[in-house]
Amino acid sequence: MADFLLIHGSCHGAWCWRDLIPALEERGHTARAVNMPSHGSDVTPIGEVTLNSCRDAVLGASTPDTLIVGHSWGGYPISAAAEQAPDAMRGLIYLCAYVPLSGHSMIDMRKRAPRQTLLDAVIKSEDGLSYTVDPERVADLFYHDCRAERVHYAQPRLCPQAIAPQETPLTLSDRFASVPKVYIRCAEDRTIPPEYQEEMTADWPSDRVHVMNSSHSPFFADPQGLARLLTRIEGQF
Repeated sequence: MADFLLIHGSCHGAWCWRDLIPALEERGHTARAVNMPSHGSDVTPIGEVTLNSCRDAVLGASTPDTLIVGHSWGGYPISAAAEQAPDAMRGLIYLCAYVPLSGHSMIDMRKRAPRQTLLDAVIKSEDGLSYTVDPERVADLFYHDCRAERVHYAQPRLCPQAIAPQETPLTLSDRFASVPKVYIRCAEDRTIPPEYQEEMTADWPSDRVHVMNSSHSPFFADPQGLARLLTRIEGQF
């Protein structure tokens, strides 16, 4: 059985793993979720959030036996954590997440995608420090295949996303490369294009890439299916 640490994506919080955590626990795993700085119950001012502080939040909750799951933007702080302390985790699981190219920021990676799905839905704050997603677009972009109750639960909990950590380049070395990794592609994703997820993992061994027929939010669309897949994946580490 595994110890899973769940790292959320942009504008979300530890709350988004509400349905996945018990599904993993039913299978004998331990599962924990943490808030990135300024998200959920974390009160860090948005202007103080950095990629390093997000990285440190991951490392503060990880152990050498932990499998870290990063969703969407969460692929960046988990990668930074692996670069900083590769022995502080058992491995990384990218859940429809950005896989960094060394020297690139998450915004750089987003711009490399063949389609830009979010540009007309992002609302930048007046001070330029953060952004939110147009409430009228949220359900279609993030949750189009999720039960209404889960969408209603999620929408009011979405929060502003600090821009600074997402525009910070991440330099990677053999330290990051040494950490075992698996990717879960979401074939119905309307946020990170599925073909871009395929491109980011084109040189990965085929047994290290799995596919779910899900939106960008499989933790709400199919938490039991995601728990089953993570249980299978655990055997690869």
